[in-house]
Amino acid sequence: MKIIARPGRKWKVKVSDKRKALNEMVELGKIDDMDARLSCIQALIPIGIEAVSEELQKEFLSLVGARYKHDDNPNTSWGKRSGSVYLLDQKVPVTIPRARNTITGAETPLKSYQKLQEPHKDDEQVFLKLLAGLSTHKYRECAELAPEVFGISASNLSKRFICNAKKKLEKLQTRRLDGYDFVAIFIDGKRYAKDGIVIALGVTIDGGKIILGIEQMNSENSKSVSQFLNKLVDRGLKYDEFILFVVDGSKGITRAIKDTFGKYALLQRCQQHKKENVVSYLAKDLQKTYRIRMAKAYQKTDYSAAKRELISIGKDLEKINPSAAASLAEGLEETLTIHRLGLYTELQRSFTSTNCIESVMSQLGQFTDKVDRWRGGSHIQRWTAAGLVYIEPRLNKVSGWRCLNLLRERMKYELRNQENDASNVPIAQDQEAVLVEA
Repeated sequence: MKIIARPGRKWKVKVSDKRKALNEMVELGKIDDMDARLSCIQALIPIGIEAVSEELQKEFLSLVGARYKHDDNPNTSWGKRSGSVYLLDQKVPVTIPRARNTITGAETPLKSYQKLQEPHKDDEQVFLKLLAGLSTHKYRECAELAPEVFGISASNLSKRFICNAKKKLEKLQTRRLDGYDFVAIFIDGKRYAKDGIVIALGVTIDGGKIILGIEQMNSENSKSVSQFLNKLVDRGLKYDEFILFVVDGSKGITRAIKDTFGKYALLQRCQQHKKENVVSYLAKDLQKTYRIRMAKAYQKTDYSAAKRELISIGKDLEKINPSAAASLAEGLEETLTIHRLGLYTELQRSFTSTNCIESVMSQLGQFTDKVDRWRGGSHIQRWTAAGLVYIEPRLNKVSGWRCLNLLRERMKYELRNQENDASNVPIAQDQEAVLVEA
């Protein structure tokens, strides 16, 4: 196949070369001749309308033979009838020649007609247009291929979209996770009116992003999130090689992760959320100052230096607003996990905040924000799944993906050290703790 390279543009393939390649595949038996012809017919408008009749007539003659020639052929002409076929995503009326088997007395069906009654590419054209925001009531005037087409009424299109979206949801909810090697998982929620959807985004060891699943829940409480995480484990999620969980600081999500994965999970809380939570306690004239101070502290590449600076900020906040200081101290260590692993320079863009999953949420909003009224949980889940399945193949690798093997090794070292520290607590210290409690 001849490839044409054009400066500053994507490489393109000549149409004539495409035809030659298609013919070669047909000759080699890789593609059925009828399937290839019918796919081309369905994609060519308005030539396809004429080609359909020719294709049906061709198969009809192969069944009954030439006119006035009465050989031993059991099939004979049996009149005509009205029917319809799909051209891309729309139906077109056609006249179908009928053949009858004189031995059995039954009609001999035309295989080409049966195949042309199926929507081209499984209704994907309709699905993508409606997902992008094209109204079912305006579909005909925007997408009508020829005056004769039908089957594109609002109710018909809605049914076809729902059917396709259900398949996307089932695919997302049942896809096995055994074949993926995840090193990090982002978890966050998106609100839909009074309901919410929690979404999990996995990062593989080679930097790819995979949508793990979705779960509808009213609030991010630990019990609901734990059930969601257990479903992921049931679908084959491997975590014995340790996983970094990046979260926004929700207590319910944090507790659920610890309860489900225990020693195999390491938490990184979003530094952006921490900054905004702290400054929300302060007066407006102080917010910018402390937001900048915290940003500079988190930008220090050395773990000890970043922690010292944050503790110093906490002491200053104690004098101004003890609530803000308490907010900074709560979970402070978990916001410095990437610092502590010594990978801040390499992974700060991807793993010190929840930007990865919030970017997915933003892209999802381009589809779901067009819906004016949500009609129940299944409606929400279908649209969410449809949008995520469309978005997933278009996601880029995480920044710093070449260091993910190093991240895993550092996590193993960190968590094993924590186990050793816990098991080597002196007996005298244990007794002292008991006395203090008493």
